[in-house]
Amino acid sequence: MANRFPNILQIRFPILARVHPHASISCFTFDSCAQLSRTLKRSSHRVPRRLVLGIGVYFWAQFMSMAGANSIIASARTKGAVEQIFENVEWLQQFPFKDEDFQRFDESSDLIFYESPRFVTHIDDPAIAALTKYYKEVFPPSNTPGVALLDMCSSWVSHFPAGYKQERIAGMGLNEEELKANKVLTEYVVQDLNTNPKLPFEDDSFDVITNVVSVDYLTKPIEVFKEMRRVLKPGGKAIMSFSNRCFWTKAISIWTSTGDADHVMIVGAYFHYAGGFEPPQAVDISPNPGRSDPMYIVHSRKLATA
Repeated sequence: MANRFPNILQIRFPILARVHPHASISCFTFDSCAQLSRTLKRSSHRVPRRLVLGIGVYFWAQFMSMAGANSIIASARTKGAVEQIFENVEWLQQFPFKDEDFQRFDESSDLIFYESPRFVTHIDDPAIAALTKYYKEVFPPSNTPGVALLDMCSSWVSHFPAGYKQERIAGMGLNEEELKANKVLTEYVVQDLNTNPKLPFEDDSFDVITNVVSVDYLTKPIEVFKEMRRVLKPGGKAIMSFSNRCFWTKAISIWTSTGDADHVMIVGAYFHYAGGFEPPQAVDISPNPGRSDPMYIVHSRKLATA
């Protein structure tokens, strides 16, 4: 029998991650509703009740596991189980998320939030090394004629393999100083995808699109993923990578109220409901589970006929 989304009967929060030692603003998530509530009480802002209680209820209520099936949340604690998350998934016909799932605690302009450059990394060194190793394995060879890459939500570093070059590597981000400092980019665009999800590129332009630890900030993910499909060449690959860290005030509600395996499923749903992509696949590239930042990949290719 086909496996539906998991039966999750209680609100869960991701494991609390330590503050990055080099970060100017803490990148973290919370391990319990109580911890979240205590922290928010210290804030002068009124907190939407939906944020405190957990935002994924609309999504998860519609995706129950078949009788006797184990939750992917439990199984994903085992190394290698993440790769099985999309096996035999039975997707609902309609996009299951609600507008509230994409609300954020801080709804102010992202351009203001990122006005000052942050020349820091938002995952630790082992996680960065694991991501770079993955890129080295799946990217087209360096200096391949006609190959073009797009690094979405880019910053001063893209974590590409050392010396990696193509004639065209475009970057999109929110801070021009960071993008100017990114040596791998051949061009860049400053754009807030949450305000304008339209990508300023022609159809069938890129062989690979990357997005590092930023998919959790997209408030219009389906529009963005449809645009990704448009600008990818037929057979082109989109690689979404993420950990359990975030600027939690800017991350969407469905993300901050769920855990790592849920995040894998959420990103896979973006690919599925955007249409025109092959079935999504997941990879757990966490280098030292429990000792360094976890790292996950959800990727897919544009259908040749899309």
